[in-house]
Amino acid sequence: MRSLKQFIASERGSAESAMVLIPLLFLFLCGAQLTSTVFIRNFELAKVQSEASIRAISNEMRPGDSIIEVETPDRFQKMRLLVVKKQRNLPTIVPGIASFFGGSLKSEVTGISVMETAP
Repeated sequence: MRSLKQFIASERGSAESAMVLIPLLFLFLCGAQLTSTVFIRNFELAKVQSEASIRAISNEMRPGDSIIEVETPDRFQKMRLLVVKKQRNLPTIVPGIASFFGGSLKSEVTGISVMETAP
């Protein structure tokens, strides 16, 4: 019984545990940051592509949209592309990572769709 109390009261391994846990926690937070960044970017990409398709079909433009004229071999047919860009701030999970990358973390995605010609 006495040796069990001594084992519980001893502090052997505390420094070693801290030396392992701090880098391990940092590695976990970096993994969580990468995972959330990729998930948010893919979600925003699907959303902006859907918006571009809807706007191209309805010929509805917003101030940030761009239209690109594409030359085709047929001189009677004009092809136009609608380019929609969206920018979003990403959440910061790892403290100080935003300053490492020069400010804030942002995700910019682009959706492109062929505009329908009005009859």
